[in-house]
Amino acid sequence: MQQPTIVRATRASRIGTIAAVLVVGLLMLAPWWTSPASMRLITEFLVYLALACMWNLLAGYAGLLSIGQHAYVGFGGYAMFSCALFLGIGPLYAIPIAGVAAALISVPVAFLVFRLKGPYFAIGSWVVAEVFRLSAAQMSMVGGGSGLSIPISVMKGLGSKSEREMLVYFASLVLCLGTAALVYLLLRSRLGLALTAIRDSEVASSSLGVRIGRIKLVVYVIVAAITSMIGALIFVTKLRITPDAAFSVNDWTVFVIFIVVIGGIGSIEGPIVGTLLYFILREFLSGLGAVYLMLLGGMAILIMLMAPKGIWGLVNQRFGLSLFPIGYRVKDV
Repeated sequence: MQQPTIVRATRASRIGTIAAVLVVGLLMLAPWWTSPASMRLITEFLVYLALACMWNLLAGYAGLLSIGQHAYVGFGGYAMFSCALFLGIGPLYAIPIAGVAAALISVPVAFLVFRLKGPYFAIGSWVVAEVFRLSAAQMSMVGGGSGLSIPISVMKGLGSKSEREMLVYFASLVLCLGTAALVYLLLRSRLGLALTAIRDSEVASSSLGVRIGRIKLVVYVIVAAITSMIGALIFVTKLRITPDAAFSVNDWTVFVIFIVVIGGIGSIEGPIVGTLLYFILREFLSGLGAVYLMLLGGMAILIMLMAPKGIWGLVNQRFGLSLFPIGYRVKDV
């Protein structure tokens, strides 16, 4: 009798890989087959998907239920504006600088909020975001409460309007794909194994020698850096920033949490499913005004009651599908 084989890939994951390659190919060719309006919509989709991947890594695996991630979106936006206006650095070149600055500032913030647990951590993260917003509103050099805009002379370095839109589109594509790939590779590493253990049971993982505090700090810093890079890109597209827009809890945290919760928290596929569903709902229901928000809230509550692990969690539970497996399984031969 042959020994069982340890494998990672499945038939579904191979199909998923082929589908992912085809989708990426279509996205790379989007400037040549779609309209500028559709490109802007795809750019927004990629931005939200990247934000959802980061929040899912933070909350779904590290167990850090933050409702203040808009702090780093706004920080990244203001860092990009500061680099472009005061240091003469091109807006796109300022994106990685915003990420480095956010990583540095997230360390002392982490030591502060990590003293809090559970719901207190969530509230503390929101308070930090409010401190960021109020600080930006009081800083006259960045426009204070009225904000500031990027002069057109700064943007001319990126070429014509169509060339700028193409550059921003490809920047969002690279950032989104890089974020998704980072999460996937991270979860397949030793750190990912520790995160999966933490997700399943902090007590058990701690008893096995997992350094929970250190791992959570590393994840928090990584998520803060990439979230700030995403925030910088967001405001490259908008060309204007204000404290309320930069640190909007609805736009950059509430909707992202909705995406992850309905898609499937604690899974790689969840943010993808959630982002697709969110944009479909927004396109068809956003004209309803406040009713649209009520429908989103009602749907989130319904899904949490019927499928606590989200839509993809329900699919995985019933059919055992995993498009991006991160663990191993035994295959009898």
